[in-house]
Amino acid sequence: MGFEKKTQKAMSLLEEVIEKAGGCAVIDGGFATQLEKHGASINDPLWSALCLIKDPQLIKKVHLEYLEAGADILVTSSYQATIPGFLSRGLTMEEGESLLRKSVKLATEARDKFWEANKKIPENRYNRALVAASIGSYGAYLADGSEYSGCYGPNVNLDKLKDFHRRRVQVLVEAGADVLAFETIPNKLEAQACAELLDEEHIQIPSWICFSSVDGEHASSGESFRECLDILNRSDKVNAVGINCTPPHFIENLISNFRELTDKPIVVYPNSGEVWDGKDKRWLPSKCFGHETFELYATRWRDAGAKLIGGCCRTTPSTIQAISNVLQQRS
Repeated sequence: MGFEKKTQKAMSLLEEVIEKAGGCAVIDGGFATQLEKHGASINDPLWSALCLIKDPQLIKKVHLEYLEAGADILVTSSYQATIPGFLSRGLTMEEGESLLRKSVKLATEARDKFWEANKKIPENRYNRALVAASIGSYGAYLADGSEYSGCYGPNVNLDKLKDFHRRRVQVLVEAGADVLAFETIPNKLEAQACAELLDEEHIQIPSWICFSSVDGEHASSGESFRECLDILNRSDKVNAVGINCTPPHFIENLISNFRELTDKPIVVYPNSGEVWDGKDKRWLPSKCFGHETFELYATRWRDAGAKLIGGCCRTTPSTIQAISNVLQQRS
């Protein structure tokens, strides 16, 4: 009975923020993009996680900017923060785990500071945000663009992927995250690894698993979303599913497809439409959606069935402000 109660409580946390937001909650936007706008140099295998070492106060500043813009959920700076990644930089296991905990602490401190300053204001337009611990795919750790292909090679099996994610998941949960956010998952194998890991570790906080897609029809590996979602539908530890870091013009059709394949709440936070070249480490010229276009499309995504909407790479607080305004009538 106790286990059932805990699971029910964990599942209700995302549902609660969605309900408080009027049926569709707002996730924050591009984190590395905003760090770079403030002058951070993150051309590094650790990417935005480099600021956990070099400039943690800048991380907190960006979190506060997204809260001010209307985010109901803050995603931590741990996307590319992995134990193997920190070890390769010469850090100890203890130092790597400390940095993971710091990613949650910075987001939580920003959330609490912002909420304390705003909760007593009459007609306060904000909700108390949740902190979602970002867990990037195995391909994000490799930093070779494979989170957009799912091509991990023949030596990467289910057990290797579970072992890769295991300690990071444990530390982020212990650090006090409200939600686990598995991001840019490119293939069925890693989705299965994440779902099984949640069960093996008896995780009691909500989680979502978001895939990337390069064609708007399939996971980045080319596998069908039916195959991927069949696995996640069997897991009561995966509370929501969706798409991130995918061109925005694919999103509406993907939401419609997901609605036919799952009863779980659908999460979408696309990139700006620009294309990342993982090998050359640069953004390629492409049609880019500005915040005005996101404002228009956000209502269509909500009406199509999305319950959580935000932005990924190359989106900014202005993007999130536009989404928040139109979804929740915040001015």
